[in-house]
Amino acid sequence: MSEGYDPALFKSLDEVEDRHFWFRARKRVVGSILRDLTARLAPGYHVLELGCGNGGMLRLLQECSPGGSVVGMDLFAQGLRNARNRSTCALVQGDAGLPPFGEQFQIVGMFDVLEHIERDVAALRDVRRMLAPGGTIVITVPAHMSLWSYFDQAAHHARRYSTHELAAKLRDAGFEVEYLTQFMAAIYPLVWLGRRVKSLLGASKDAVARTQQELRITPGLNALLDRSLAGEERTVRQRRTMTLGTSILAVARKASAPSPQPVGDSSIAHTDATACR
Repeated sequence: MSEGYDPALFKSLDEVEDRHFWFRARKRVVGSILRDLTARLAPGYHVLELGCGNGGMLRLLQECSPGGSVVGMDLFAQGLRNARNRSTCALVQGDAGLPPFGEQFQIVGMFDVLEHIERDVAALRDVRRMLAPGGTIVITVPAHMSLWSYFDQAAHHARRYSTHELAAKLRDAGFEVEYLTQFMAAIYPLVWLGRRVKSLLGASKDAVARTQQELRITPGLNALLDRSLAGEERTVRQRRTMTLGTSILAVARKASAPSPQPVGDSSIAHTDATACR
């Protein structure tokens, strides 16, 4: 599903994602969830990241899974080559619609991937089939269609989500939602204003170039925004809900009985490419 992601973005992301405030904030929030989930599992569990890209989150998954094994999967070899520099876990080039695994997973992560897939409920059903009974999906997506901009176009997004929409689609795919919250709250006003100003200035005429500019790190500003988001980790660890943000985090358990499935399925393409929502 390469139409859902531009592999050229791998290089831009590989240069910044270890230091960029947005990626750092996402790691803190997701890490607080993963540590809680893996602490409840007996040793020998399996964790999978779909759309692992350059591997920034794979390193986090390994750190949070001391008693388990972690696998990263992506459609694109370029991202997997970069991921090898960040992680020692197994890497697989493949499609979640045709999973090459003999084992089921206790945890599957999809971090800013689902918004790239046209048939997102079908993709979630693919994930469900890879999960062991009682297994958990941890997912992040961009929030609010009101924030739709040139950035989403350049990133090949199919949509941004509301909390109600994401919860409904998870239930339709056969999941029981355990926790769902918005996050990246402190940057919401900046993103809302910035996207509108840049659109007025003609950013939509050169969406890819503007997107690459946003990925550049301005040291002082990057540190300030990183600090402004630091408190969200504690909020998520305590499973409290934030009602504003540019992203959404969901934790959902594989239900015992799946919802009826329509004919046809959907491939899961990479992406981890859309920072600074």
